[in-house]
Amino acid sequence: MTTRIDRRFAALAAEGRAGLVTFITAGDPDPAASLAILRALPAAGADVIELGMPFTDPMADGPAIQASSQRALKAGQTMRKTVEIVRAFRRDDDRTPIVLMGYYNPIYVYGVERFLGDAIAAGVDGLIVVDLPPEEDDELCLPALRAGLNFIRLATPTTDDRRLPAVLANTSGFVYYVSITGITGMAMPDTGRVADAVARIKRHTALPVAVGFGVRTPEQARAIATGADAVVVGSALVDAVRQSLDAGAKATPRTVTAVTDLVARLADGVRAARRQAAE
Repeated sequence: MTTRIDRRFAALAAEGRAGLVTFITAGDPDPAASLAILRALPAAGADVIELGMPFTDPMADGPAIQASSQRALKAGQTMRKTVEIVRAFRRDDDRTPIVLMGYYNPIYVYGVERFLGDAIAAGVDGLIVVDLPPEEDDELCLPALRAGLNFIRLATPTTDDRRLPAVLANTSGFVYYVSITGITGMAMPDTGRVADAVARIKRHTALPVAVGFGVRTPEQARAIATGADAVVVGSALVDAVRQSLDAGAKATPRTVTAVTDLVARLADGVRAARRQAAE
């Protein structure tokens, strides 16, 4: 079955450019503002959207995304509300792929079968669950694939050629290459090493490769886009949310535009990379 993710990456390939994948946390800083940001992302230049599922212990995330989860949970965000945000988004946008990203615990508590049914009904296209290794595919990955969702796996600088086939075995939609070791948002990627890593992954799979962790500026996005099928930006966007809030950590009239202005600049950077390559 062809998914929105498959169709979007096919369209990007036809255009001869990389895509921009944007991450925000569902419910940050509150459900209404989060939905407003989500709805504004495609027009700003987001090709694929990762929507973070708030969790109390986001161990792979740096301070920015950890804080965004805490803001969302404090504002009353739940898994049910995260699914409902996607449902509300789908009333106006049936084309932009949405990937739920996070940790297995909230899904397990919600109930895997219930979660998959509700996610598909709401219009979710894929899942990234960072703490479920391939050895645990029976838990969620295989049921998700059977239900029609893409299951996107992460490869890292430490994923060698012996481990890579296991990582890729049940991956679909795209491969997310983590460009640095460690937690999100804490270092800048080495673009030369990233290009080599993407080329190595592509020797093992025909799936698109998206590169994230550490990308914060249009210049970095442009450099990564020359060798990747997509560039993922997350911590910089949740930082933009935080910086727009008032003294009580509440949304302001600047909150949506703080994010979309940065997304537009990042999108320009990504598109410039392929224009330069074509010239």
